[in-house]
Amino acid sequence: MIAKTPALPDAQTVTQVRHYTDRLFAFRVTRPASLRFRSGEFVMIGLMGDNGKPLLRAYSIASPAWDEELEFYSIKVPDGPLTSKLQHIKEGEEIILRPKPVGTLVHDALLPGKRIWFFSTGTGFAPFASLLRDPQTYEDYDEVIITHTCRTVAELTYGREIIEQIRTDEMLAELIGQENLAKLRYYPTTTREESPRMGRITTLIETGELFADLGVPPLDPANDRAMVCGSLAFNIDVKALLEKAGLREGANSDPAEFVVEKAFVGDGI
Repeated sequence: MIAKTPALPDAQTVTQVRHYTDRLFAFRVTRPASLRFRSGEFVMIGLMGDNGKPLLRAYSIASPAWDEELEFYSIKVPDGPLTSKLQHIKEGEEIILRPKPVGTLVHDALLPGKRIWFFSTGTGFAPFASLLRDPQTYEDYDEVIITHTCRTVAELTYGREIIEQIRTDEMLAELIGQENLAKLRYYPTTTREESPRMGRITTLIETGELFADLGVPPLDPANDRAMVCGSLAFNIDVKALLEKAGLREGANSDPAEFVVEKAFVGDGI
């Protein structure tokens, strides 16, 4: 008799996989019926390791809280303990998901404001893919601005497709409100490959080019709120610029003007 493979703990089935570049891919999985989360939060997901123990990392949920499935956006690291295996998953296979969502990139951690900035690099776009498809984002703010900085144009594809979906999907338009779609501003930049907008977003903030391009005033703690998700160095640099502008870092227990993701998946996964 052939022994059955033991079921994975907290297993969820992969329903879709899409590869964007040799470094980036996204996938969707079934959602546990009991899972409740706030758009922008993350969960622990992974696979069984070679030693028979779960190999888990923190991943932002890229799908909004109302979605019937869960979406994730990931880098591929050839020698990464997890992504070296995770990048090869296929529809119908299973991953481990610990249904205990947490995170700082949530509306509850910010005080009321007029304009919300989502500053992201690379796969740091993931939590904002969730928040940008959440009606509350548009109910809370008069203007919603998402910046996404990557090395190449191809690496911007996931984010661009999310923006296009928001602007063209009839169900989303009805959910968010057609009149609210005009609030959304998308500002992609590249740092290596030539594109319509080039440069690190930190430089564009410092020079004022970002605000001139968008026709908005510089950061002001009276009106602006911000969320930041990217590499550790990016998060530190943007945080310093926000504090220089007078914005204070908030938390779920102490809302303020900006928040920074504390558990972003880095290049060693």
